[in-house]
Amino acid sequence: MDVREVNKRVVEQFRAGSDVDGMHRERLVLLTTTGRRTGEPRTTPMMFHRDGDAVLVIASNIGASRHPDWYLNLAADPQVTIEVGDESGAPRPAVARTLEGAEREPVWEMLKATYPFFAEHERQTTRTIPVVALTPVEEP
Repeated sequence: MDVREVNKRVVEQFRAGSDVDGMHRERLVLLTTTGRRTGEPRTTPMMFHRDGDAVLVIASNIGASRHPDWYLNLAADPQVTIEVGDESGAPRPAVARTLEGAEREPVWEMLKATYPFFAEHERQTTRTIPVVALTPVEEP
């Protein structure tokens, strides 16, 4: 399976307002980061968990030993754009912030209880899986 082709199809279906094959549209966010090497926009579809105004995304990379590229991009430049499936409207600017320490732990435990596959991802890797809060910002 070519992940880039799947992501491209998901982004196209999402932005067209149609059903997204095999996924629940209302549980998807399109996260656009700036490529840390290229400076080009990079859009990645992923599931999210709402936390008040923030959207939480998890950089599990399915338990791989390295962080996903989208996470490395937002770590280099936390100014991102989000398109949230359970909202209508245009893409919105947001700021990405990785939860750390005492702030991360209860959130991570809740996420693993709510989505047990994250516990499996955690067992497959030695790295700490980042939990990222994407907080919308008002445009000037």
